[in-house]
Amino acid sequence: MPFSTPVALHIFNRPQYSNQVFAAIAQVKPSTLFIVADGPRADVPEDDDLCQQARAIVDQVDWECEVFTRFAESNLGGRSCNVQGLDWVFSQVEEAIILEDDCLPHPSFFPFCQGMLAQYRHQFQVKTISGSNFLRDTLSIPQTYVFSKFFVSWGWASWRRAWQGNDLTMTGWPQFKQTQPQFFEQQALTDWVTQLFDWAYQNQQVWDIPWFYSCLAQDGLTVVPKVNLISNIGTQGSHTQGNQGLNELPTFNLNLDAIIHPDSMAPNPLFEALIYKLFTANEPQPTQPFLKKLRSKLKKLLPRDQR
Repeated sequence: MPFSTPVALHIFNRPQYSNQVFAAIAQVKPSTLFIVADGPRADVPEDDDLCQQARAIVDQVDWECEVFTRFAESNLGGRSCNVQGLDWVFSQVEEAIILEDDCLPHPSFFPFCQGMLAQYRHQFQVKTISGSNFLRDTLSIPQTYVFSKFFVSWGWASWRRAWQGNDLTMTGWPQFKQTQPQFFEQQALTDWVTQLFDWAYQNQQVWDIPWFYSCLAQDGLTVVPKVNLISNIGTQGSHTQGNQGLNELPTFNLNLDAIIHPDSMAPNPLFEALIYKLFTANEPQPTQPFLKKLRSKLKKLLPRDQR
C-alpha cells in the first residue's frame, strides 16, 4: 500500500549518508518525494563530484512516486538552503515528513509521523512531530508519546499551517522574553533556553533554534515518541568527532498497534526535566563554549552552516 504522506529529504555532499537515509525512505515507498540539495562550495573542488553523487539518488526511485527536486546551483549554506527548501515544500503540500541526509530513521518513524499528522492536523497548538528522543528507551510511561515544548530537528514532521508562523529572524524575541519571563515550568530551564535563544537572535546563523522559538512563542507543542526513532549517523569527517554523545543513538520499535495517547495536551514535566538534566549535566548554564558543544550535539554547527 503506498505511503501517502509526502517525504522531504535534504542533502548536500555526503552520499555515504544520504544513500542510507534514502534506502530507509525507499522501504516505505512514499507516493511523493521532495529532494532538496545545497550546491557545491566554490572553494572546495571535491564538492562538485560529491554533490552529484548525492543527487544521484533521484535515479534510484524504482516505485510509483512523484519526485520533486530543488537542486541549488551554488552554495546557499545550511540556514538558507533549509529554510528555502521548507518554504518550497510547504508551498506545494499541506504536511510533510522532513529528514536530513544523516538522520537515519527506524521503520516505525514513518507511520508514527503519518498517524500524528492526521491526529493533530486541526489542533493548531501542535506544531511539530519529532522522531528524536534523546532519552532512548528510558522514559517509563504507558503512553506512546508525550508533548513537549522542546524541538529537535533530527527527523520531524509538520504542517504548512505551522511553518507559516516561522519567525526566522526572531523579531518577536526581545518582547517575548520581557512579557513571558517564565515559559517553562522550571525557572532554571527558562533561563537556560533564554540564553540559547539570545545566542541565536544575536548571531542569525541557524534555522532550527528560530523555529524552536517560533513554536514556543505561539504556545506550541511537539509530539515526541516514548522511544528514540532517529539515529544521527553524520559523525565521519564533521565537527562532531570526539563529541558523539547524542550521535548514533540506538533506535527502537514503537508499538503503534494500540496507541495510548497522553491524558492531556500539555508538556510532560518528567520528559522536560530529564532533557534539561541531560543537556546540563556538566554545565548548568549555556555559556558560549557550551553553546558550541550543544550545537554540535544538535547538529547546529555543521560546516555548511558556516559557509
